[in-house]
Parts: sequence; structure tokens; C-alpha cells
Amino acid sequence: MEEKKLDVKSIIGFVLIFGILLFMMWQNQPSAEEIEAQEAEKQAQIEADKKAKANTANTNDTKVTTALDFAKPTDSAQVAALQSKIGDFAFSAATSTFNDDELTVSNQVLDLKFNTKGGHLSEVKLKEFVDFNQVPIYLVKDGNSVFNIQFQTTDNRTLNTKDLYFQPTVTKSGENTIVSMKLKTAQNKFLEYNYVIKPNDYMVDFTIKSQGLETAINTSNPINLDWTQKSYRHDQSISYENRYTRLTYKTDGDVDKLSQMGDDDETEEDVDWLSYRQHFFSTILVSDKPFKEVKITSKNLVEDEAVDSVFTKQFSTKTALALSGTAINNNLKLYYGPTDSQILKKYDNNLEESIPFGWGIFGWINKFLFIPLFSGLSSFLPYGVAIIVMTVIIKLAMSFVQYKQYLSQMKLKVLKPELDAIREKYKDNKMKAQQETMALQNKAGASPLAGCLPALIQMPVFYALFMFFPTAFALRQKKFLWAEDLSSYDVVAELPFNIPLYGDHVSLFPILAAIAIFFYMKLTTGQNQMSAPQQEGMPDMAKMMKYMIYFAPIMMLIFFNQYASGLSLYYFISNLISIGILLVIKNYILDEEKIHANIQVQKAKPKKESKFQKRMKDMMEQAEKQKQMQQKNKRK
Repeated sequence: MEEKKLDVKSIIGFVLIFGILLFMMWQNQPSAEEIEAQEAEKQAQIEADKKAKANTANTNDTKVTTALDFAKPTDSAQVAALQSKIGDFAFSAATSTFNDDELTVSNQVLDLKFNTKGGHLSEVKLKEFVDFNQVPIYLVKDGNSVFNIQFQTTDNRTLNTKDLYFQPTVTKSGENTIVSMKLKTAQNKFLEYNYVIKPNDYMVDFTIKSQGLETAINTSNPINLDWTQKSYRHDQSISYENRYTRLTYKTDGDVDKLSQMGDDDETEEDVDWLSYRQHFFSTILVSDKPFKEVKITSKNLVEDEAVDSVFTKQFSTKTALALSGTAINNNLKLYYGPTDSQILKKYDNNLEESIPFGWGIFGWINKFLFIPLFSGLSSFLPYGVAIIVMTVIIKLAMSFVQYKQYLSQMKLKVLKPELDAIREKYKDNKMKAQQETMALQNKAGASPLAGCLPALIQMPVFYALFMFFPTAFALRQKKFLWAEDLSSYDVVAELPFNIPLYGDHVSLFPILAAIAIFFYMKLTTGQNQMSAPQQEGMPDMAKMMKYMIYFAPIMMLIFFNQYASGLSLYYFISNLISIGILLVIKNYILDEEKIHANIQVQKAKPKKESKFQKRMKDMMEQAEKQKQMQQKNKRK
């Protein structure tokens, strides 16, 4: 073993750096005059702080109150004490017959509970859905959501609606149920939350308005809406669900989102709606008029999956409410329901864009091809069968791409003896060998790019499907063979321990997909090795492909073990079909002798060089001349 020696140069370097730092610190230290000025400034600041505190004690400045200040009074003395704390808004608590009571309202799809303290929804249950443990889906429950308006009163108090008591009334308007929550300063002066619950609808009309509070609320200061919500876990894989739990918003016609995994915050302008998406379920706040400026925050709550198993993320929104003169008047909507594109399309404002279909062309492929295709197939076929049929249709439609790829490989295979001869003839002149190789491939119509370009055509389809399956609400809790839920992973064996990245279970569909990928790559890689000889100065692609034969299936096993089983089923069927198409093309469509004869005909024809080919040839010739000149100069 080689003995480690002391690196003298490194030690000298560290000593020099340390010396330079000491010199800079000495050079930049303040002078005696500067130190004296700093001390004087510090004393002046201390005196100013003392005066500010004294003024605060002697004047009626803003008082920030808390929930402890708002206990419901039971006698006149307590009413007077409460009024001294919160002023005119004590009227609402004093005259209310409710104390932390909850009011329940339902339609065909929602069970809603409103709390008189805070006036907002304290519980939202989706009646038609359950989670992976067959527990009903709650989007709001047990204090995971806080909806608060903070404002300053004219007598310099800062109040929060979450701490104040509202007076409720429930009325009917046709088939609609109207819940009114009023925070009163007098019988006809109030801040009102008005909710309209329509039959069989996930969208609740929500209005915030004030009446007669011009002398109670100081409208010269912002009236801030603060909305925070923690997202409950609903899927058996919290990491998978958390990957698709995200705050999305629409601003100035564009839909954007916060970070997928880490913490994130932004300040945006002209926001039309905000979506707290919990993978397959969403809470969306929609405004008739865009919020002028919004601060939004997303915090990841899953650090350890074994411990952090209740919530996935915490979302928060803070914005100033718009005023109509000196009154509050904001028309909003609240959506509590499935993240289903078919349902969200029924509402305005492109709410379905909150679903991550993929950006650009990938999203278009999903929205205009795969979603309609799958919806049509699943309308009369079981969902697992619909995935198989859709896969067959897609693979047959893309079979021409596979044909073009294999044809290019066959042409290169036929040309291999001539290409080997060129490399042998010009083994001492690599540039000339490369020129002759390109010329032969061009004449024969066997450019390696002919095989690459068809592969690129498949990429948008591949990525679009990768985004389609994890967001397909229709697959949620749909069974197929041994898979209990096509939107989540299938389980054929539970492990008594957790394997990093893999998990604590064994899924069969990823195993089948990995086996199919292995055999498909074995077939195509063998053909590539025969058709694509090693290029001078280029990486050994044959060697790299040998590694990929094993690397790709292993990656499939590891990363797809916790992905949607519907996606793994697609890859399994897709690769089986690819193997079948490849065997048909190889054995029944393409004939090596005919390809060889056709290449000879193409070689005999005069072929005009394109501008690009001529430019490349000129560049290579110029490079060769420069190389020869350099070699001559070295000999001298």
C-alpha cells in the first residue's frame, strides 16, 4: 500500500489563506473615532426605545387581544368587562344564545358543520368517499383548518374573527340552504359570513360583507384574510400522496404552483383562485374579483413516514380584502370535493388546471387524448381492462415508430462490414474515417439519427402517461386482479422491515413490468450491438447498453413499488406488446436481403448533399487540415 505523505504545498496554501484573512480583519477594524460614534448611536437608540415604551404606557395605542379575552359573559359585570376589552363587538357575545356550538347542514354530497365561534366551517365530510382504511373522507376536522379575518377597530384594538362569537340563522331559498353567521356590534350592524349550499354540489357560494360598521372598523388599515389548512392523509402511501399534494393558484390567466416536496412561499398579484390540493381531493377558494396581492405558503409535514402519518402538508394564504367604499363586500366560492377533471370542468375559471396533467404538449396530450379515451373505455369496461385496451390502442398507433427504429438498426447491421472496412482502411486517419462513414450512411439512407428521431416522438406520449395515471381520479379504489386500488400500489407480501426507497411491502405489477422491460431491452440491445459499431472518440455505447439491461428493470422495481399499480400495469402490458411488435417486424415484415439490395440501389443513385451535410463536411475537412499543419510544425 502506498504510504501517505504530507502535502507541503497544501499546508503552505492554508497558511497563506489564513494570513490573508488575518490581514483583512486587521485592515478593516474600526478606528477609535468610529467606535466612539457607534457607542453614541447605540445610546441614542436606547433612549428612543425608552421614550417609545413610555408613550405606549400613557396613550391608548392598539391592543392585540387573544381568545382568552372573549369568553362568553354570564352576567352584567362580565358584559362590562368584556366590553372594556373588545369594545362594540362584545354585543355579539353578550346577546348570543350559542357558546362554541356547531350547526350542521348537508346536501347529497357534503356534511358541513359551522362553529359559532369564528363563524366558519369546523368540519367538512365528503359523503361518497372513504380512505384506504374505509374511514370517511374529512377535508376539515378537529381544528386542521383556520379561517380568520383580522382587522383594527376605530378605538385601536386588533381583533380576530376566529376568537369572536357569531350569531347563526338558517333559511331556505327554493332547494338551496342559506347559512348566515353575523358578528354584531348592534342589532342592525354586523360583519356577515353568508353561505349558500346547493343540492348535490361540492361548491358553496360564500360572501363576506359588512353593514353599518364604518364607525367600528378602521378601514384605513388593511383587513386581512388569513386561511390555513393542514392536509389529512387519505392514501396508504403517505409519501406517494404527499408527492401530489400541492398548493396551486391561478394568477393573470396562468396556473402556477408551490414546491412539490419542500417548504415554499410566494407573494403573487391578481390571484383568481387558490387550490389546497390533497392529491385526489381539493379545497379551492375562488374569488369573483382577483385578490390584489396574496402571500401563500406551503410547508411539508412529512419528515419521517413512520411518525408523521396524519398530515401531509400545511398550506396558508394571507391577503387583504377589497373594500367597497368603507364596507366589506367580497363574493367568493368554496369548493370541497374530488380532484376530478370531469367535475371541476363544470365550474368556471379553469379549476381543472389545478390537476398536474403535465406542462405544454404533455398536458395537451392528456387533456385532449388520454383522458377522453380512458373515460370512453371505462364507461363500458372494467377499469383494469380499460387500461389494457388503452395500452393496446396506444402501442398499435405508435407501432410505426418502432418499425422505423428497427429498420434503421437493420440498415446499420447490413452496412456493418463496409463500415468496419472503412475504419480499418483509415485507422491512422480518424477524421477521414468519420467522413467516409457519414458519406456511406448518407448514400444508403442509414443515418443513426433515423433511429433516434422516432424515439423522440415517443417521449411526449411516455411522459404524458406518466402524469396521467397518478392523477386519474377514476382509478381511485378500483380493483383489478390482486390490486385493491389501481391508484395506489398493489401488495402481494408484507415485509417485517422497511427497505429504504423500496418500502415495507412487495408489489407484483412492478416486478412483472421489470421482467418485461428486461426481455425487451435484451432483444433491442442485441440488435443495437450488431448494427452500431464503436465510433472513434465516442463512449462505448454497447457496453453502456449492457449495463442498462439490468439497471432499468432494477429502477422499475425500486421506484415503482410505491407508485400507482395502474401505471405499473400499463408499463407491463406496453412492454409485452413492444416485444410482440418487434418479433413480428423482425420475422414477418423486414427481410435482411431485401434491405441489402435496396441499400445497394440507394448507393448507386447520385445523392445531393444538403446544406447541413456540406457544412459539416467542410468543417471536418478544415479540422483535418489544421491537424496536419500542427503535426508538420511539431516535426520541425
